[in-house]
Amino acid sequence: MVHSIELVFDADTEAAIRRIWAGLAGAGVPSQAPAARPHVTLVVAQRIDPQVEEVLTGVVADPPACTLGPPVLFGKGGTVLARLVVPSADLLAVHAEVYRLSLPHLVPHPLPHTAPGQWTPHVTCARHVGPAHLARAARITGRPSEIQGRFAGLRRWQGDTRTEHPIS
Repeated sequence: MVHSIELVFDADTEAAIRRIWAGLAGAGVPSQAPAARPHVTLVVAQRIDPQVEEVLTGVVADPPACTLGPPVLFGKGGTVLARLVVPSADLLAVHAEVYRLSLPHLVPHPLPHTAPGQWTPHVTCARHVGPAHLARAARITGRPSEIQGRFAGLRRWQGDTRTEHPIS
């Protein structure tokens, strides 16, 4: 499993995303609920040295606002359904700084789709959405059409142990 550095949302924004997840689950679509916490992944590697937490402390002392936009699809076989997080200048600056500071701590290297210029900010709503559920899932995921929110901070996620490490 991979490790990642992620932005987490404030309580109100997280609640709005969880309502979407609950709507998907209620419609029989395999959503992220309840196992995951809503987040936006900034950088991913096979392993991230815990020392990165010290380096990243204070990077998001004033977490940026965010806008969740329309649904987006990723993948070829089992489709991932997500909400786009509109890439504001503030969000792109946070991403670039976290990426730059994290590089020496990423083993063996970051996954290419997380590099500045290659990264698509999003919050995953459902995985492995089959064709039979896709239209309904996209409608549920797309409501409301826009969500104004805020980020609350950073965390380091260890996918192999499913452990969250908050970063101040």
